[in-house]
Amino acid sequence: MTKRWENRPAGSNWGEFGDDDQHGRLNLLTPQRRLAALKEVQAGEVFCLSHPLDRPGGSVLNPFRKPPEFHPVMREGKVYFNLDMGETNPRFTDIGSDEAIFLYSQYSTHWDGFAHKGTRFDADGDGVAEKVSYNGFRLVDADGRGLYGDLGALALSVAAMAETGVQGRAVLIDLRHHFGDARTAVTCEMLERVMRDDAITVEQGDILCLHTGLGQLIRDANGKLDNSVRTQCAVLDGHDKRLLEWISDTGVAAIAADNLAVERSGTLGIDPRAPHRGPQLPLHEHCLVKLGIHLGELWYLTELAAWLRENRRSRFLLTAPPLRMPGAAGSPVTPVATV
Repeated sequence: MTKRWENRPAGSNWGEFGDDDQHGRLNLLTPQRRLAALKEVQAGEVFCLSHPLDRPGGSVLNPFRKPPEFHPVMREGKVYFNLDMGETNPRFTDIGSDEAIFLYSQYSTHWDGFAHKGTRFDADGDGVAEKVSYNGFRLVDADGRGLYGDLGALALSVAAMAETGVQGRAVLIDLRHHFGDARTAVTCEMLERVMRDDAITVEQGDILCLHTGLGQLIRDANGKLDNSVRTQCAVLDGHDKRLLEWISDTGVAAIAADNLAVERSGTLGIDPRAPHRGPQLPLHEHCLVKLGIHLGELWYLTELAAWLRENRRSRFLLTAPPLRMPGAAGSPVTPVATV
């Protein structure tokens, strides 16, 4: 393959991991860094960092995404669920079950793939802006199979992300401990103050996890959220240029949060500070498009945050591969923290 672009956006890292790279900052999860992450395991305890896939419940957080739906699998004209196999052959004594599930890939705990966001940019230098995403891969219109770019089903999908294993050292910053459940737009200055107060350092190749408390509010609501949850808990201020520069400079491999979109989401209303023309989600563009940093959303971090604080720790081993689904722009995930 050859380079698909002559230009790259200011502040991007296109080409730095190779002209045809599809892994972005996950390239930083080297064998040496995985070995270092294993050293963070001291108690051997694990925390499941996902919600059940039918949470948050309803469509209050995002009206465009719906809860999962079960559909029957038919076997010889019968619904294949608790099916007495003797009905298909009298020699059989077992009972069989199967099902199909219709999922919105980003409804519950999930990763955003690079194809989730793109931008218009003149990557090939012909004077015409194209639809492109990370590393200059061209985004093409949907053709019914969810294919993106000139590498077809593999380009920028979460399948490429899954190939890396997504395992490394993670660092948790407990925003809820400092800001409570009030809606708070966290700037770089505020984030750095929290890190100083909690003696937290973030290094190149770390996976950054942000505990805001929204995940716990989702659990407490038990699938019956009301509109108040749309304006609660901390979010990163995606319009803070210093914060975007901090993300660039620290070299984080990925970012995950227990809120809706890591930053303030456009699904909750237009930010009055948004420029007349620019990205709806500036942090998404900065991470997914310019730097190749995957974003995890709607994780569950409260129990882990409490354990880490009680044990005066902030680091742990994280294992969080997405589904290996070619062409998918996002994927459900069941992250596991090992402490």
